[in-house]
Amino acid sequence: MIKDRIVTLSATILLLCIVMSFLYPSQFPTVENFSQIMLNLSIDTIVAVGMMLLMISGVFDLSVGSIVAFSGVLAGYLMYYHDVNFLVAIAAALSGSLLIGFINGFLITKIGINPMIQTLAMMGVVRGLALMLSGAGIQNFPYEYNYIGQVKILGLQSPVWYMFAIVLIFSYLFKNIAFFRRYYFIGSNEKAAHLSGIEVEKMKLRAFVIVGLLAGIAGVLLSSRLGAALSTSGKGLELRVITAVILGGASLAGGQGKIVGAFLGAAFMGIVGNILILTRVSGYWQEIILGIILIIAVGIDQLIQKKK
Repeated sequence: MIKDRIVTLSATILLLCIVMSFLYPSQFPTVENFSQIMLNLSIDTIVAVGMMLLMISGVFDLSVGSIVAFSGVLAGYLMYYHDVNFLVAIAAALSGSLLIGFINGFLITKIGINPMIQTLAMMGVVRGLALMLSGAGIQNFPYEYNYIGQVKILGLQSPVWYMFAIVLIFSYLFKNIAFFRRYYFIGSNEKAAHLSGIEVEKMKLRAFVIVGLLAGIAGVLLSSRLGAALSTSGKGLELRVITAVILGGASLAGGQGKIVGAFLGAAFMGIVGNILILTRVSGYWQEIILGIILIIAVGIDQLIQKKK
């Protein structure tokens, strides 16, 4: 079933590219345009990898967009206002993101707070913290920090290469490492997984920590690439990422999904966004179309689950 979803999504992406190449031959099928598409979807894909992990285990996180903003803002705040070394600032930003993920995981698994309520509340808290630290925004970062997100390798900016590395690493982990394979058992049947000796609560807590770390990495890369840290960064990212992950084969019921599916789902969303820009669709309509895609993706998932 997952293979079918991945094949169908791949074919859809290819068809979109072919059609747009005919309709906009001087704009769409260019190296510059595809480089920009890859750059734009790199941040979403890094977060989508973590979201795929969560959704395989049967939960999701609505605070990832806020963590992306907070991570970049915290690094920028330490460098700009306290003259902290850029490596120390990055370490602090990633540690803060890890802590947010840990708090989410602890309150959900140990206290029993509903994942949607907990991560929705955390989304507001973390976004508020980012706003307090950044104000209107923070700029003038050290050259070394900006270099991390702006350097080009073989014509592609570094966030794209970080994206490829993370997708490849987690694809390998899910295919070959028993620890990560356990998440499929947890998502398929949590009670059975517990009875078979899997520490379900600890595994879910670790998943939230991993998601926090990946969102933190994405936030550092985004602020480094832009040369600025804004509290509004990552707004709407959680919806784009969840849509991408469901399109890529994940299910709200848990127990299924592949990391490559997260990448393909994010790629589809990135290409659709690029098409809307090329066709000069209003930004308001872009939000509406994103919502419609999410509804369709969830609807298809529900139909598939009913068939099963």
